[in-house]
Amino acid sequence: MKRTVATYLKIILSVLLVLTSTSLCGYRLLKIQVVDSASYATRAASTYTYTQSISATRGEIVDAQGNPIIENKVGYNVIIEPDKFPDDLEKANAILLSIADLLEQHNIDIQTSLPITKTAPYAFTDTEADTISKLKELLNLNVYATADNCIDKLLDDYKIADTYTQKQQRTIAGLRYEMLLRGFSLSNRFIIAEDVPIEVVTEIKENSIRLPGINIVEEATRSIAQADIIPHEIGTVGPIYAEEYAELAQKGYDLDDTVGKNGIEQAMESELRGTDGEKTITVQNGSVLSSEVSKPAQSGHTVQLTVNSDFQRDLQNILTGFIQNFDSIRDAKTEEEGLGKVTSGSIVVLDAKTGAVLGMATAPTYDLLTYKDNYESLTKDENSPLLNRATSGLYRPGSTFKTITATAGLCEGIVDANSTYFCGQTYLFHDHTYSCTGSHGNIGIVRALEVSCNIYFYHLSEALTIDRITDYATQYGLGQHTGLETGDAAGHLSDQEIFAELGQEWTVGQVLQTAIGQGEWAVTPLQMAVVANTLANDGVRYQPYLVDSIWDYNQETMIRKTEPTVAATIKNNNSSYFDTIQQGMIAASTNMPGQYSLSDLGYSVAIKTGTPQAGGGRVQDSFFIGYAPADDPQIAFAGVVEGAEYSKYMIRSILKAYEDRFVHPADPATTTTAAASTAGTTTATTASANE
Repeated sequence: MKRTVATYLKIILSVLLVLTSTSLCGYRLLKIQVVDSASYATRAASTYTYTQSISATRGEIVDAQGNPIIENKVGYNVIIEPDKFPDDLEKANAILLSIADLLEQHNIDIQTSLPITKTAPYAFTDTEADTISKLKELLNLNVYATADNCIDKLLDDYKIADTYTQKQQRTIAGLRYEMLLRGFSLSNRFIIAEDVPIEVVTEIKENSIRLPGINIVEEATRSIAQADIIPHEIGTVGPIYAEEYAELAQKGYDLDDTVGKNGIEQAMESELRGTDGEKTITVQNGSVLSSEVSKPAQSGHTVQLTVNSDFQRDLQNILTGFIQNFDSIRDAKTEEEGLGKVTSGSIVVLDAKTGAVLGMATAPTYDLLTYKDNYESLTKDENSPLLNRATSGLYRPGSTFKTITATAGLCEGIVDANSTYFCGQTYLFHDHTYSCTGSHGNIGIVRALEVSCNIYFYHLSEALTIDRITDYATQYGLGQHTGLETGDAAGHLSDQEIFAELGQEWTVGQVLQTAIGQGEWAVTPLQMAVVANTLANDGVRYQPYLVDSIWDYNQETMIRKTEPTVAATIKNNNSSYFDTIQQGMIAASTNMPGQYSLSDLGYSVAIKTGTPQAGGGRVQDSFFIGYAPADDPQIAFAGVVEGAEYSKYMIRSILKAYEDRFVHPADPATTTTAAASTAGTTTATTASANE
């Protein structure tokens, strides 16, 4: 076949077109694969969506009248953002020191958990072994490591340079340990300071270039409205630590959340915390494309307490006033007893109808506003102001316990209202002589309670035996936790088992001592207030409680109301038995001198006092329990003053304060603290009464 020139030209042109097309396609593919790949990848990566947690506002804590004790306010927190904080340890250390210095210049103390002194020679500051063990474990040090070893390890691990001063090194080390403790990571920011003033916010923003990773967030922060109201029971909040997170994460917590650490804040955590929300943020080329709330945050519930703030202050003033003015009532009896300086005590008042705590004073005390700043000095104070004596102070009940022995004797049918024993001031038992405060002759149970006749109860204890005495003590709630929401000390009974645990020998004579509240009893004022309340209710024991109700955050809708709970009922009880005990307690209330008299109140008061032997360098304590009005009890109470006498002189002031706050409250605008004129015991007296 003969091809023409034109044909050859067409073939050549077609080949060239194919080659050109192929080359162009190859170039395009090469450009896409190589030249433009980075551009496409960048463009694809520049648009992304992420979810940000919205912190829920924590519920408030209010008193019985709805007045805030703990509330919230908008505040500014200083945080370290992990995605913007330098990975380079040395650069990061410089930033940590800069922000620490800035905060210090504004008198903002950075609280860290490193349990080591701030100056050399270094020593451990925390007495809790677990705290020290945790430090050594996190730093991968052995159990024998010293405080110096721990500091050296932090300096080495985090490249804290020798060019820093010792103070600067310690500051950085403390912050590094706190970040380690709180699990600082890409998924968890670190709050370095809370609720800082606006001038600090301004300065940090002005210095943002030299403080990369340091930011300010606006959040609801805890604010203390009434720092003096049952601070031990209110408690505190704090950050979540790494070792807590595994458990709390299952409940929906983030590492940077705040959680209740103790008191009501901890006990009612599930009600107070609320539910965090979520915000979905879309970012394109470094700019926020959209930001919307995908899940609104739900504020926590408001917890309303049973405590009346004004009445609580009255009780605190009454207790503090008695302690401060105790020297004015010293007499021959107090001198004979060798009583020293008085510093400590407690008062508890319950609603007799329900068991609700109306007030709970302890001395010495503190306020929540200065708690963090003064924590170290509070821990070192020899009078232990951090101890809530109302719920955790342990004492012998002394003769107040005779009400329980009387209950056992009556309920077991060993004695009745007319039974008598002979008191000749001395009592011979197994070749040992025991004594009484007087020679009472043939004496019945009512008179025995009135004059606190030891020998009557010695006789009764022999018939009861230790088992029945401790059985009834248990029914009254001794030797066990009361069930209070915030927890309390259980104390212990006084029996053979306890003596064995204490390494002491049990003798038959201990039965006698146990029956009058001596021996090795360990009870709290709260427990004895419950005893008084059980007497007031003819043997029905109510569980004490602090939480009156749960409300929505704005206190518009009640979610739950606490209903009184009967914890136990004294077996074999009969109202006549408690009438008999009441007669003795009313009689005991009539021998109060002058200004402390309970006879002119317009109603009868039932009380029992005691002066138990005490340890800890004290000769004795002064205890009282009671309820009023005797014919229709509204309140039950107990109180103790360590190393004192005549604590019963506070009862009149307690009752008057109750009347002023609950029975016929004055106009709030004109009300003055009831205890202002009654708390201080300023008139000396030589009158004495049997305890």
